[in-house]
Amino acid sequence: MARGGGGGCCPSMDLMRSEAMQLVQVIIPAESAHLTVSYLGDLGLIQFKDLNAEKSPFQRTYAAQIKRCSEMARKLRFLKEQMSKAEISTSPTQLNETHLEFDDLEIKLGELEAELTEVNANNEKLQRTYNELLEYNTVLQKAGEFFYLAQRSAAAQQREIEANQSGQTSLESPLLEQEMSMDPSKQVKLGSLSGLVPKEKAMAFERILFRATRGNIFLRQEPIDEPVTDPVSGEKVAKNAFVIFYSGERAKAKILKICDAFNANRYPFPEDVTKQLHAVQEVSGRISELKATIDMGLAHRDSTLKSIASDFEQWNHLAKREKAIYHTLNMLSVDVTKKCLVAEGWSPVFASVQIQDALQRATLDSKSQVGSIFQVLNTKESPPTYFQTNKFTSAFQEIVDAYGVAKYQEANPGVFTIVTFPFLFAVMFGDWGHGICLLLATLYLIIREKKLASQKLGDIMEMMFGGRYVIIMMAVFSIYTGLIYNEFFSVPFELFGKSAYACRDPSCRDATTEGLVKVRGTYPFGVDPVWHGSRSELPFLNSLKMKMSILLGVAQMNLGILMSYFNAKFFRNSLNVWYQFIPQLIFLNSLFGYLSLLIIIKWCTGSKADLYHVMIYMFLSPTDELGENQLFSGQKTVQLVLLLLALVSVPWMLIPKPILLKKQHEQRHQGHQYTMLQDTDESNNHFFICCLGKDHKHPVPCLSVG
Repeated sequence: MARGGGGGCCPSMDLMRSEAMQLVQVIIPAESAHLTVSYLGDLGLIQFKDLNAEKSPFQRTYAAQIKRCSEMARKLRFLKEQMSKAEISTSPTQLNETHLEFDDLEIKLGELEAELTEVNANNEKLQRTYNELLEYNTVLQKAGEFFYLAQRSAAAQQREIEANQSGQTSLESPLLEQEMSMDPSKQVKLGSLSGLVPKEKAMAFERILFRATRGNIFLRQEPIDEPVTDPVSGEKVAKNAFVIFYSGERAKAKILKICDAFNANRYPFPEDVTKQLHAVQEVSGRISELKATIDMGLAHRDSTLKSIASDFEQWNHLAKREKAIYHTLNMLSVDVTKKCLVAEGWSPVFASVQIQDALQRATLDSKSQVGSIFQVLNTKESPPTYFQTNKFTSAFQEIVDAYGVAKYQEANPGVFTIVTFPFLFAVMFGDWGHGICLLLATLYLIIREKKLASQKLGDIMEMMFGGRYVIIMMAVFSIYTGLIYNEFFSVPFELFGKSAYACRDPSCRDATTEGLVKVRGTYPFGVDPVWHGSRSELPFLNSLKMKMSILLGVAQMNLGILMSYFNAKFFRNSLNVWYQFIPQLIFLNSLFGYLSLLIIIKWCTGSKADLYHVMIYMFLSPTDELGENQLFSGQKTVQLVLLLLALVSVPWMLIPKPILLKKQHEQRHQGHQYTMLQDTDESNNHFFICCLGKDHKHPVPCLSVG
C-alpha cells in the first residue's frame, strides 16, 4: 500500500476511496538514471515494481554500490558509537541539501574512521600504561611502608642482640643463634615479589601459595583504601597490595604461575632506600606526563567528534538516500545495449504531470542528451491502495492500516475512524478535568510542531508527537463525555444547575437514595451530581455505561455493514448486496438492534422490565406471555417476527453465495479444453497449445512454446 502526505490539516473527501492508479513505464538513459530515481523518490508518487525478481541481490547491476553504501553505514555507526561514548549528541538541525558528493563522503568517512581508530588505540595504550603506573605507585607506597617497619623492627632486634652479646653468654641462649650471629656466611638470602591482587581472591591466593610452597614463604598483604583501575579490563577493582618473601628458584617459579592464575599484577620493588625514593619520583613524573598526554589526546578526539556531530545527520541522510536509490535502480531492467534502464511502477493518475516534470528536470540537471520516455501501460493486475493523507489524517490512517489495508477503491474506514476512535476512547476515559490536561499538553505539541519536528525526541515523545492530532481529538471528546458523566478528577460539580433531588429529613445524610425526593426539574445536562457518592452510584452508572456501550457497538456494526453495501454498489456486485448486506443487516438488527430499541424505550418510559429476561426467553420460550417485562403493545408478535427473520437470515447469508460463485466460475470456463498439436513444418520445431471452442472442431493456436 502506498500513502501520500500533504501539508494541510483538514481531511480531504478523496480519503473516502483510494486514488485511481495506473501502471506506468519509464525508459531512462543510463547517464541520468541516478538523478531520475532521486527526483522520483523525492516526489514519492510512484511505487516501482521489481523487474529482476529472479536475480539474487549479488547478481544485480548495482550490487557493488549497495555494498559501498553498507560499508558507509557501518562507518557511520562506528562514529555514532564514539560520540555516544564521549557523550556528544548530534546537532538537531534541519536536513538541508548537502553539497558533499557520495564519493567524497566515502573518502572522508574512511579518513575519520582511520583517525579515530588510531586515536583510540593510542589512548588505550597510554591509559593502560597510566593505570599500570598508578598501581606501581601504590605498590611502592605500601611496600615501602612495610619495608620501613620491618627494617625498624630488625634494627631494634639487632641492638638487643648486640647488648646481650656484650654481657656474659647465658646458658639458656640457643647455640644456633650464637653460631649464626658469629658466622654471617651461613645466613640465608631471600628473594621478594610485590604487586596487587584482587581483594575477592586474596584469601584463596594466600592459601594456594602456602600449600604450593609448603609454608616456606612469608606473605604480607595490605588492603588499598580506594578501588584502582585494572590495566587489563579498565574497570575499578578493589585490590590488596602484597609482598612475598621466598627462598630458591623453584619456589619463585611456583609463585609466578600462581600470580598469573589469580590475575595478580607484579611490580619490581628495590630493597635499597635510595633506589626506592628514586623509583617513586620517576613513577610520579611519568604519571604526570602521561596524564597530560592522555588529556591532550582526549581533547583532540572530542574536537574531532564535535566537528563530526555537526554534519552527522546530513551524512547519515545522504548514505541512506544513496542506498535507497541504488536499491531502486537494482529493481529496474537493463536494456540489452546497457544504454538505458526500463522501470515499471504504479502511480496515481493525477501524478502523471508531476512525474513528467521530475523526469524533465533530471534530464536537464544531468545534462543528458536523451530524455526519459514516460508511458502508461494497460494491465489487468490489481493496483496497490494509495491514500493521499496529510498531517491530520495520517495518524488515523495508520491506526486502520495496523489492522488491515483496504482493497483498491474500497470504502476507507479511516474517514470514520477520525471520529469513532477518539470518541470511543472518551467513552472509557470520560473526565473533563483529565481531558483539559490532555488538551493543554497536546496544544503545546501542535503550537510548537515546526520546532519539534526538526528535533530528535525520545521514543515515547516521538510517538506522542506523531499522534498529536489523534490525542487532541481524544481530549475534546473526553471533555464532552466528562461533562456527561459529571466528573472533574472524579468530583461532581453542579455546572448546569442545582440537583433535582434533596433530603426530605436529616436522616438521609448517609448518602442513600431512599431519603431523597425530587424537588425541582431534571438536571439539564449529564448525570445528576447527587448520584455520586450514593449507595446506588455503581449500579446506576454501570447500567448506564453498559447500555450506552451496547448502543454504540450496534451503531458501529451497522456502519460497517452499510459500508459493505457502498462497496458492493461501487463494484457493481449485486451478489454481495442480496446475499451478504441484506441478511447481515437483518440478522444484526433482529437481535441486537431490537435490544437497542428496548433500551431506548425503557429509558423513555421508566419501565422496570428485565431486558436480560426478555432477550433470553425470546429464544427459549418465544410464545410465553411477557407479563411485567412487556414494554409496548404487540411486543410478543414483534419478537416472533424478528426471531423468524434472524433464523432465516443465517442460511440466506451462508448457503446461496458460495453456490452462485461456483456456478459463475464454471460458466466462465465452460466448453474450453486444451490439447497440444505438433507443427508440420520440420524447420520450426514448435508446439502450439490450442484452444478448442464449444464445437470441438476448429482449433485456434493461442500460445506458442519453443
